[in-house]
Amino acid sequence: MDLKANTRTQTAVLKVIGIRDLTPSAYVLRFDRNQIPFRAGQHILLGKKDDIQAREYSVYSAEQDDFFEVLIREVKEGMVSRQLRKVKPGEPLNFENPVGYFIIKDEDIHRKFLFIASGTGIGPFHSFVRSYPGLDYQLLHGIRYAHEAFDKQDYDKQRLIRCTSRDRKGDFHGRVTDYLKKHPLADKNTLCFFCGNVEMIHEAYDIMLKHGVPSQNLFAEVYF
Repeated sequence: MDLKANTRTQTAVLKVIGIRDLTPSAYVLRFDRNQIPFRAGQHILLGKKDDIQAREYSVYSAEQDDFFEVLIREVKEGMVSRQLRKVKPGEPLNFENPVGYFIIKDEDIHRKFLFIASGTGIGPFHSFVRSYPGLDYQLLHGIRYAHEAFDKQDYDKQRLIRCTSRDRKGDFHGRVTDYLKKHPLADKNTLCFFCGNVEMIHEAYDIMLKHGVPSQNLFAEVYF
């Protein structure tokens, strides 16, 4: 199921702290938090100040960090992603408060999780893992090349499986759905979260149902 955001009620102007390049097209933007609360898995609306263009991004940083971070892929047709790549420290950003239901409930924190991401869809899972030390998770990350495994050092290497479609330098050559078909990773008690490409999500969702995971244990956030 595609969980939609609740209504935004708070806006702010926050200042850029810095940009960290991960690949020629992907980067992490860090900016002030100003003690604004959020839950790992939620997303924000972000754009340059005095510009009508804005876009939703999942929060990449942890709940305990005193700053916000978002993971962004710069695309040719993406006006906001290109504009944000050029911002400088101290520059103001328009921000709307974190919202969304793609979160881990407090009562579920000690359960087993399967996270399935494609590309920058790994963003909310980075926030989950850094926010909740000791989380029992397995993370499948679908990428084209192994160097696109963003901040792989932030995950337990025994829990991260990099599925690469265009090189053989990852942990598995092929798409995440190919891996899931060959390696069942979940049972009826596993909570499965999907984030990224809509086609991947639909296919992975169906695979999980065939593996006996009930629909109420499947949660999705569509990026593109």
